[in-house]
Amino acid sequence: MMESEGLKVRRAVREAINILSASKGDEVRVIEALANMKQYVSGAGPASLRDKEEFARAHFTSFLRCLVSQANPDHLELLTVEQQKELWDYFFLEGPPDQAFLVLLDSICSTGLSFHLTKMVHLLEVFLQQGGLSALMWEVSQKHASTVSHLQEAILNKIVCLPDHLANRLQGGTPSLFYPQNYFPLLAAEIIQVLQKVSEDLRGGKDCSIAFVAQVLGKTCIQGHREEILGVLVPRLMALTASDCIWQRICWRLMEAVPERWIEAVITGLVQTTPGASVLCRLLGNLIVKNKKVQFVVTQKLLLLQYGHKTEMLQCIMGYLALDGSRRPFLMKALKELLQTWSNSSAVRHSPVEQQLYISKAIMIALGHLRKEDLETQRQELLESMMAGVQCHLDSSAPQVRRLGMIVAESISALINTEGPCLKFEYEDDEQSQELRSLLEPSASEPAPSSPPNDRKEWALSDAVKSPTATEKRPELSDSDLDSDDELPAYDMSHDTPLTKAKAPVYIRDCIEVLVSGEDVEKFEATLDILGTLIRKNPAATKEVSVELTKVLLHLEDKGSLVHFVHKRHGALVAVTLMDPIPVSQYLTAQFYAMNYSLRQRMDILDVLASAAQELSHPKTPMTSSAPVPLYPAIEVLSSTGTSHPSGSPHQDWRRIVDERIQSKTRRFAKGASHAAPSTTPNRFGPVAGYFFFPLIQHFDRPLVTFDLLGEDSLVLGRLVHTLGILMYFALHTAVAPLMGKALLEFVWSLRFHADTFVRQGLLFCVSSTLLSVPKERLLGDMTDELLEAQYWLADVAEKDTDADCRQLALQSLLLLENLKHGLKAGNPE
Repeated sequence: MMESEGLKVRRAVREAINILSASKGDEVRVIEALANMKQYVSGAGPASLRDKEEFARAHFTSFLRCLVSQANPDHLELLTVEQQKELWDYFFLEGPPDQAFLVLLDSICSTGLSFHLTKMVHLLEVFLQQGGLSALMWEVSQKHASTVSHLQEAILNKIVCLPDHLANRLQGGTPSLFYPQNYFPLLAAEIIQVLQKVSEDLRGGKDCSIAFVAQVLGKTCIQGHREEILGVLVPRLMALTASDCIWQRICWRLMEAVPERWIEAVITGLVQTTPGASVLCRLLGNLIVKNKKVQFVVTQKLLLLQYGHKTEMLQCIMGYLALDGSRRPFLMKALKELLQTWSNSSAVRHSPVEQQLYISKAIMIALGHLRKEDLETQRQELLESMMAGVQCHLDSSAPQVRRLGMIVAESISALINTEGPCLKFEYEDDEQSQELRSLLEPSASEPAPSSPPNDRKEWALSDAVKSPTATEKRPELSDSDLDSDDELPAYDMSHDTPLTKAKAPVYIRDCIEVLVSGEDVEKFEATLDILGTLIRKNPAATKEVSVELTKVLLHLEDKGSLVHFVHKRHGALVAVTLMDPIPVSQYLTAQFYAMNYSLRQRMDILDVLASAAQELSHPKTPMTSSAPVPLYPAIEVLSSTGTSHPSGSPHQDWRRIVDERIQSKTRRFAKGASHAAPSTTPNRFGPVAGYFFFPLIQHFDRPLVTFDLLGEDSLVLGRLVHTLGILMYFALHTAVAPLMGKALLEFVWSLRFHADTFVRQGLLFCVSSTLLSVPKERLLGDMTDELLEAQYWLADVAEKDTDADCRQLALQSLLLLENLKHGLKAGNPE
């Protein structure tokens, strides 16, 4: 009986296909054939349920292929628009969605540009708009719940890659629905519809599978569309799981069913999109406890191997790990691994500053989630990590890295030493520092409660008592309120005269005596205040004792804790160097490599030489009534605490100088001059530049007992490299500039692979200074080999260096080098 019924359906389908495939269509027969086949889809008419199942199982795909075949493209024209909808489109929109979807898409991909192709694209568009994707995913989930078939794989690929297939075939004529920014949000909405059916079945006591939906989600995310799909999916699931435990179970099962090879993309996108830790808990559950891949992604890859994510994502991760007892061990594990990286000297030296900031933020957020019992059990490990980490951060030459180490170390110290003294550093309190410290508060990772506490009025009242407003007047006390025994008669001080300040010496030699003795602090301060001006007014007297005075100032100590002592001493040293540059520079450069000097004194020498070179090269301009505008930014002098005054860092200012000179060397076309050209004056630094430069560059590779530039004293090496670049910069238009440039390029080449970021930045700055200060004819004529080597190195740095500033400086130098070559060719045409 079953064979006879199957034979009947087979004969009916064969007859309909023959009619539809005829070369000359008959309108009446076409309509009858389509109506006859429609009963096997709708179930209406004489066709039984078994006939319908047989038709859908064995004959529907072949019938659809006949409908979309181009063997007779005229049979569509035999039908009216209404007949096409009722008798043609019906099979694709109401039949089994998996077969209809595959046939439509295959037909589109194999059809050339024609009316037939336009009809198929429109039909696919209607299929999607009427919920075809949700019906398709539900159908596949029910048919292939237990196994992964080839048909399921094909449908999965077609669903996820649909925009690509359509774009390849239709090119610029692709309907907007198939654009990725429109298609994947639609796919997300259809996934919600499938999950809604799953929810209804679960509430009705039925079992169902969401494995195929999880595969669609995973494959979409791995192919780079997680923002589009999760941007719609996550807000909807947030609302559905807010108070429904069944929806929470559905979300957990959905994430568990994502294949292992795609789970990383889904978890990463979910963490980035979810607005808070509590929401992530509802969507993800305890998947991190069950899945090793999720553990690796959440606790290592997102925290240690990547650093481009936002702070909110770090707060979401740490809050998720801290909100459940079964997940808290992963919080402690993540914190330990973060601290190991933070306290690793090699990681501090070779990691970009951005990554170190990212790790510091993660540590601060994790510390904010620690409980009292966690601190008790992990106190010793935290102490050891803090001691090792703060040491390697303070050894760094980058001010930002040192500040990060100080902030994290202070926070750890405050947590583990609640009753004893804590670490306290002095650093610039900028927005970044304030943000880092604020991450310690758990409230920073979760939204604050909307309702205020009950005792808000009491708090407001106590605050008002403690801090009266300025407009409130205190009640005047009457005479009876005062105890006469406590009153003291006022002392008449109307005839007192202020104490006279110590008189400063008039002669330079007297100043030296006062500075050497240092017994009278007030006279010592007065002498230091006037010394710079006195030196500039008496150049002849200064030259007689220039080296002696330099020696005294270089070894001078702040005995009275004077205000701006470092800068006053620096100004006096610069003045002495200006008055007698050759012997003073010879003395200073010799002392830079001498024994028994502190690192602070050696950096003072570099600051003095750079400032003196700046002023010597500065053209003298006549005084005007308005305030003078400096042509160059002043050298930043670092105080004894390692911070500049008032703020900033030297190499950043000099990098800005290089940018300004690059702009000045760029040709522009404009109407008229933008400003008057300054009058030219000789560069006074030119005759003495060699005395400043060459002694500094000669002995950098000779280690001393207490001073090793190529070893642990990389901070001083970085300052030396920047100073050499500054001296090269101010040697512009001098006869010695080509010799300095050649020596500086050789110096750069010997240190090009230095591990310290600050040193590499200085080397790149030196290259830019050389390219800007040495005449291009001498550069391309006398230094061809050096420039060729530098070009290869710069290209390598621009592509591979871990520091963003180094990459930018390398690109800048490469651009300068190309401009010089083009400029020389334009000036010397063949």
